[in-house]
Amino acid sequence: MKHSKTLAVLTALTIFAGSAFADAKGTEIMTTVADFKKPSFSRSQVIMSLQDKSGAKEDRQIIEYGKEADGKTYVVMDFKGPANVKDTRFLQITNDNGPDDKFIYLPSLKSVRRVNSSEGSKSFMGSDATYDDLSTRDVSEDDHQYLREESITVESGKAYDCYVIKEVPLDKKGTQYNYRMVWVDKETMYPIHTEMYDKNDKLVKVLEVLNIQKIDGYDMPMENKLKNVQTGHSTTLKILKVEVDKPLPDRVFTQNFLTTGK
Repeated sequence: MKHSKTLAVLTALTIFAGSAFADAKGTEIMTTVADFKKPSFSRSQVIMSLQDKSGAKEDRQIIEYGKEADGKTYVVMDFKGPANVKDTRFLQITNDNGPDDKFIYLPSLKSVRRVNSSEGSKSFMGSDATYDDLSTRDVSEDDHQYLREESITVESGKAYDCYVIKEVPLDKKGTQYNYRMVWVDKETMYPIHTEMYDKNDKLVKVLEVLNIQKIDGYDMPMENKLKNVQTGHSTTLKILKVEVDKPLPDRVFTQNFLTTGK
């Protein structure tokens, strides 16, 4: 079972009697997170806002398509504007029992290319998310420690009652982060606040879900913000409109669609 990578490290000094319970509870919670109910199909109008530490801002218009089928998740991002990113398209296929496949079409090159694993630390389209941040992780790839229950208020002013989980990758060579701290909303079992710590154990990024809405029975994160606290740059994704469970043609989730947009 997989969950968003933008969502793992047991502290070295833990009382043994509590450690086994904490790990079991943490794993149980994150397994529930991985089982988050998602629509079979989705089509969203999205605004991606990039903002630097001086406040300068650039908005990008995106149509995002999603599909769940045969143990895989398909996501397509079709950039509609502004002119410097128009017709750029990205496809990610999440394999339930293997690494994700990623492809990008750049109009300037007029061709689709695979995003290699060696490019994982590179920024996605100038945003604060790297290609690895977009990837998913299987629950078994991380060690999960339940720490506590805690209320947290996100930037939008919304307060959540949460479980706090500390996650550490079992293979640290395969990730940019030493560990993550995740606040999971008890009501929706969705990670609404995630802190990512670099190889020096310094906080580098914070991901917050600013707004969750119930859409046709699904808890949908309608707005989230990823901020690099070391650079002051942030990326906000806001869903303006979303349709769920309305079937989409298989061709949308292909490399040919990346090239043609049709």
